[in-house]
Amino acid sequence: MRRVDVLVVGAGLAGLHTARLLAGRGLDVLVVDRRRSLATGIRTTGIFVRRTLDDFDLPGHLLGPGIRDVLLYPPSRRSPVRLTSERDEFRVADMAGVYAYARRAAETAGARVELGVRYAGPAAGGARLAGTEPVAARFVVGADGARSRVARDLGLDVNRRFLAGAELVHPVAPGAGRAPAFHCVLDPRIAPGYLGWVVDDGREAHVGVAGYPGAMRGGVRRLLDAFVAAGPPGHPAPAGPVARRGGPIPVGGVLRRLACPAGLLVGDAAGAVSPLTAGGLDPCLRLSELAAAVVAEYLRTGDERVLRRYDGGALRARFRGRLLSRRAFAGIRSPAVAEAAVAALRGRAGRAVAARVLFGDGSFPDVRPDAVGGPVTRSRSG
Repeated sequence: MRRVDVLVVGAGLAGLHTARLLAGRGLDVLVVDRRRSLATGIRTTGIFVRRTLDDFDLPGHLLGPGIRDVLLYPPSRRSPVRLTSERDEFRVADMAGVYAYARRAAETAGARVELGVRYAGPAAGGARLAGTEPVAARFVVGADGARSRVARDLGLDVNRRFLAGAELVHPVAPGAGRAPAFHCVLDPRIAPGYLGWVVDDGREAHVGVAGYPGAMRGGVRRLLDAFVAAGPPGHPAPAGPVARRGGPIPVGGVLRRLACPAGLLVGDAAGAVSPLTAGGLDPCLRLSELAAAVVAEYLRTGDERVLRRYDGGALRARFRGRLLSRRAFAGIRSPAVAEAAVAALRGRAGRAVAARVLFGDGSFPDVRPDAVGGPVTRSRSG
């Protein structure tokens, strides 16, 4: 049986970032992922918001041009509400490249990353890995996605509220001449409880839909195909190969019970996704930093009280407004109500609210470990 300090299950952005930070603190870290290539099974659109770009060292050569314009469309697709920021608010990443970059950073820090290795559950004194010898780990980090098996095996909370999402990605024809823009369609017929989108940054176009699975007649893939066939706003003619992505998006907020003496959860497994906007890249990086600090201190001291600092309940309290907004959003089930909702955004107050959600800094609180109590949260606007 191999022995390590920390076993990280899942080599997504949350798992690799946590592994890098733990290895940088001198811990023996092993990351496993059932995928044989990090370029496969990508589920995120890859939209990084300004706050993440400001606070984290991301590889600029893997990020598309800055996007400042957001257009909000009602079901009729007429008279969209246009919001324009004075700053670049979004950049779409080459996520296969970002994962490769994050893997190199983790390995440079000393972590080992093994692909094509599936976590198969707990074993006496460690974890079973399909096709290889078990691993004795002092601690397990579950970074294995929205439907985390690690969470179940550790007896931690699990996500129960999801959106189902799917999108097409294709390169934009050279010389199209469109300014980068983020088009959002509020239409419960194709995206009940959420929206359809087109993100065109002049290099690639991402066309997608997401909504509550139980309200999606025929399934998310059929609705995506119908959305594309109808000619969504700003949709350029495909040029070159088309990639499909999709998967569950947890939108119930950060889970309450995130840690126990055997392990903890990060990323989608922890519900670290903005309940309203469904953005998960910024939350996964921020929560991973707190997780790494807590794990390192716990393994150094053996004091279980350290784990209380990784308190999902305290973080969840910062999401009350967005959780309420998520419930209101979920209640928009008719085109007429959606038309009225977009119309309400045309006034000064409505535009201010929309700009605060889309351009604000409050999608996830700042978190940092505190030597005395729980996580210190420093909220910006939002």
